[in-house]
Amino acid sequence: MTLSQLEVTGAEVYAVSIADQLISNGHKVFILSDTLTKPTTANYISVPFSKRTIYHRIKNILFLIKFINSNDIQIIHAHSRASAWVSCLAGGICNIPVITTVHGRQATHLSRKIFPAFGFYIVAVCEMVKQQLIQELKINEGKIEVLRNGFNIEEKRENSVNNSQQIVTILTRLTGPKGELAFKLLELVQKNLADFQGIEFRVVGGQNLPEHFKQFKENFRFLGYVESPEKYIAESSVVIGSGRAAAESLLMNKPTIAIGEACSIGLITLSNIELAIKTNFGDTDESERNFDFNKILNDLKTALTVTNCDPMVCEKLKMEYDLTRITKRLEYIYRSVIVKYYHKEIPVIMYHSIADNNKNAGKHGIYVTKELFETHLHYLHSKGYQTLYFSDLKKIIDSAIRGKYILITFDDGYEDNYYNALPVLKKYNMKATVFLVADKTYNEWDCKNPGDVEYKLLDKNLINKMANEGIMFGSHTLSHPDLTLLNRSDIAKEISESKKILEEKVGREITAFAYPYGKLNAEVKSAVRNAGYQFGIATDSGPLAIHEDFFEIRRIIIFPNTNLSGFKRKINGNYTFKRVKRNKQNYPLVHQP
Repeated sequence: MTLSQLEVTGAEVYAVSIADQLISNGHKVFILSDTLTKPTTANYISVPFSKRTIYHRIKNILFLIKFINSNDIQIIHAHSRASAWVSCLAGGICNIPVITTVHGRQATHLSRKIFPAFGFYIVAVCEMVKQQLIQELKINEGKIEVLRNGFNIEEKRENSVNNSQQIVTILTRLTGPKGELAFKLLELVQKNLADFQGIEFRVVGGQNLPEHFKQFKENFRFLGYVESPEKYIAESSVVIGSGRAAAESLLMNKPTIAIGEACSIGLITLSNIELAIKTNFGDTDESERNFDFNKILNDLKTALTVTNCDPMVCEKLKMEYDLTRITKRLEYIYRSVIVKYYHKEIPVIMYHSIADNNKNAGKHGIYVTKELFETHLHYLHSKGYQTLYFSDLKKIIDSAIRGKYILITFDDGYEDNYYNALPVLKKYNMKATVFLVADKTYNEWDCKNPGDVEYKLLDKNLINKMANEGIMFGSHTLSHPDLTLLNRSDIAKEISESKKILEEKVGREITAFAYPYGKLNAEVKSAVRNAGYQFGIATDSGPLAIHEDFFEIRRIIIFPNTNLSGFKRKINGNYTFKRVKRNKQNYPLVHQP
């Protein structure tokens, strides 16, 4: 994670919160920034990103290149404009993807449009930031999504401090646009102090007190930077702030007035919470510097008469700002960006029959010979591939453990899978999943015309023997129909009944389902999910990144003519990317996992 900052910001708190959560999930995280104030379990390295001279920028780029190569970095997550600029250049040289979280309104000068420096994907902290990126900087909407500046909602946030004196806490910085706003706000309050007799005003934030703020010292208590703003929020009767600070105050059940760099929202209620969230509590709007200070004064008077914020407001924030959910989504984004940036994904290959020889293979061309099958597996073994079950696949994706992985699957469950495939799988100690047609004993779906050859399917005895050797099984329906041509009742029967029958045969839960002929639609996918499966396995459809839809996982078909050269090409990881025409959005992420 990269940041450019000289004092604590909401971006820093966000980055540290996300980093610590990622580390607890098993990832290794570094934070590179000018300064870092908040404690973190991440590795911190000081880098002067805020120094923007050509000399320092070149120096920072060279440092970051060396750092990336020395630490085997997979992805860079930038949180500020200066650090994103350096990250994009260094990442481009090192062939490392960059994503950027945009925390506020962006400058729209020409150089920004020529070199936006947002990386492969953008996370916007609110809808107004996303809108500006699309409308003014012409960023493709498919490359942006909104993800809030999250909190650990499970932390105990009770309004437990009762003071005899009412306290108003202003959470802000004293430099930049926020500093200008703070000055105007204090100036206005000072002129109207007669309306706030007996109220203590505190200002929390800012490393040093600028000279022009010293005129307010008699009436305002300046606390500067504090390690734990929560303590001061808990002591407050009313909190004034924006961005993350305002959200934090509301989650602590404090009456909160939102006024940010772009606009004033006022006292947060259920009637304006949507607007507050959309603008990041006033920090971003369609037009900048739209303030109604008279409303702020009136809202402050109102806020001092109430003791809590609306419970419905708190519930809304808990849904929007939950750190666990946000971190999970970021992990999803990281995985998608890495897969699509490199155009590589774990291959899932599909066999059918493993024939003794070409003469006994039938006319449908869905086989390979035992000899060719061994050639394939010998190559996988020699190159150090690890074979996975589908349950392993999910763990590998969730943990981001790197390695050479592949999934081997067989459709239909031909008897020769036991006699010809199993010995080769055992020889190389490889895992595989066989998708069984639960209510058939031979390939009836292929035997519609005179001369069609019947091929036996695995019986319960052979299924159990294969299960004892570590083979996993999935469902391929009861009768191998095109599910998209059936009515809803028959779809449910084919999917649910096959699961029950196979679980009885195998003696364990069946979690994966393969769509016959690779044919599916939304109704079929929904039926698979509702039946209790965890995976739906397709052929030529589905997202290019497996984790984006576990109910439409792409597979690569292995044919009789897939020689070793063709096999190498198919399992390289980029085979499906080459087959899918690349579009201008560069394989957009699926927005809903």
